[in-house]
Amino acid sequence: MVQKRKRVCRACRQGLEFDYKKPEVLRQFMNRRGKILSRRITHLCAKHQHKLALEIKRARKMALLPYEVNP
Repeated sequence: MVQKRKRVCRACRQGLEFDYKKPEVLRQFMNRRGKILSRRITHLCAKHQHKLALEIKRARKMALLPYEVNP
């Protein structure tokens, strides 16, 4: 029987801090259209995914990130 490797949260492993004042970091977790990527794609734990979404929403309110990008 093959054991699957346990996936470790990228933020926990690398010590990433999410802050709305750093839109270049937050953009890594958004697609081209401006949508927030899912946990399955970002490899974040629930705690960090929630924090990421909160900070992206704050950055959008401060007009540091777009709500939607027109094609």
